[in-house]
Amino acid sequence: MKFLLGALFATLVAVVGVFAVVTSGIVNIGADQAHNPIMYKLLETARTRSIANASKDITVPNLEKTEMISSGGADYKDMCAGCHLSPGVESTDFSASLYPKPPSFTNVDLVERYKTDAGAQQAFWAIKHGIMASGMPAWGASHDDDRMWAMVAFIRSLPDLDENQYTMLTTRIDDDMLDMSFDGEMDMSGDGEMDMSGNGSGMQH
Repeated sequence: MKFLLGALFATLVAVVGVFAVVTSGIVNIGADQAHNPIMYKLLETARTRSIANASKDITVPNLEKTEMISSGGADYKDMCAGCHLSPGVESTDFSASLYPKPPSFTNVDLVERYKTDAGAQQAFWAIKHGIMASGMPAWGASHDDDRMWAMVAFIRSLPDLDENQYTMLTTRIDDDMLDMSFDGEMDMSGDGEMDMSGNGSGMQH
């Protein structure tokens, strides 16, 4: 009985102590200072185990399809590259300023784990739901599952791309670009005839 009372008292003291420290305002939460190593390890373990548990029943589609990889490129460039980098880019204002540091998806060893079903499940879950207090947004609030799976597919291929390939796969072809291209190919020649060649020489009959 004395042992039980002693354990309860020790627990109460610990809770009160933690509450006192938290409410005192002495805890530095600035993103330019690292966590205590023990605290960091606890948070990292909690994050890893939580994502693995929450994502274990997700069905993974075929992520090897070329069209899926290519369709995820533009979204990755717009939404992810600022933090998770791209070929030839080692740091950005975002990636250098965030804590904890976001992983670089140009890292071959890191991305290799996403090529397993479990890794793909976890990557999809993190993209969809975000990670609390880390700077990682929950993209599921504004994107459907197909677009997020396409980003997973693109991330899996990212370490194999050079800068030119990355640029090609991440260029978003929108209506404005198509209109500009169309207008450039259909200039009017000086004599009022439509020039389909883009060199201003007029249609040849």
